[in-house]
Amino acid sequence: MPAEWEPHAGTWLTWPHDPETWPNQDMEQVESDYLQIVKAIAKGEQTHILVQDKSAEEALHIKLQSNDVNMSRVTLYDIPTNDSWIRDYGPNFLVRGKEEQREVAINDWDFDSWGRKYKWELDDLVGGIITEHLELPKFKPGIVLEGGAIEVNGRGTCLTTDSCILNPNRNGGIRRERMEEFLKNYLGTSKVIWLSGDLVGDDTDGHIDNLARFVNPTTIVCALEENERDANYLGLRHNYERLQAAKDQDGNPFQIIPLPMPGYVGSKEERLPASYANFYITNHAVLVPVYDHPDDEKALELLTHLFPKRDIIPIACKTLIWGLGGVHCLTQQQPDSQPKELTPAKDNHDNQ
Repeated sequence: MPAEWEPHAGTWLTWPHDPETWPNQDMEQVESDYLQIVKAIAKGEQTHILVQDKSAEEALHIKLQSNDVNMSRVTLYDIPTNDSWIRDYGPNFLVRGKEEQREVAINDWDFDSWGRKYKWELDDLVGGIITEHLELPKFKPGIVLEGGAIEVNGRGTCLTTDSCILNPNRNGGIRRERMEEFLKNYLGTSKVIWLSGDLVGDDTDGHIDNLARFVNPTTIVCALEENERDANYLGLRHNYERLQAAKDQDGNPFQIIPLPMPGYVGSKEERLPASYANFYITNHAVLVPVYDHPDDEKALELLTHLFPKRDIIPIACKTLIWGLGGVHCLTQQQPDSQPKELTPAKDNHDNQ
């Protein structure tokens, strides 16, 4: 499985359509914020968007055109879904070989809506349908695994969490050793690093893409809460310390960079799983969720330093996060079969 910063042939998304996903929120605002994601991605790569039916396709085409989206880089597909979180139910793309010999294939993992919490039957079909559209080879591992639960450096190391993928609500509580076999056989990894826990309000049981992310093969940004009284403080600190002691696929340490948290986001009654770690790397930019919090600028400045050759684009997520997900959850990259060289994040790693 290639790293996210490697060249994309495109990005897959699902246009928001179910008000139940964003309870008590203005769907016009949801669509407006989502539109900013589409516009940002379409500036630099093909953008594939799933819609519910033909009428939704026609309406969205008009909306995108009227908002100056580069339609030459947009394709709409009538593929009905239950929800919009295509990171978790969409195809997991793989590559083999280099340059002219590079092949692309798909892992079509099972999906059960994060342990059968919501409806999932349509979402579970999406990977297979997209595979047919693209006419790519497909592997069917036969177990539940969500895209937001795995993070790779493209060299053989995978980050994940035991609280999520070993949870009894998925795969009957599969053993760690058995799950590592699946990750190594189907992702091509040789090293799995296990973190634990989840953010308050996270209904995924602890997706890694809210906690820790590779920005290059040797560097990880790790969400870290500074307020010792915050409910997320201990769990995030534990993950940070675990990563500091971790080694990569070659036995070398990583550089671990703290990524600030946006504090308490939500209402008095409900805290939401807001995290700056839920950014998405495109061919030309990094889309970063922001929440009208003072630490927005700190996160943007840090990622600007780490990705000097990409635009850093803030995406308003104060409304989108009410769906309990962010920019990364709403996107799924498709690697390029004939990639041009792109530069990942700046590598400040040293072995001292």
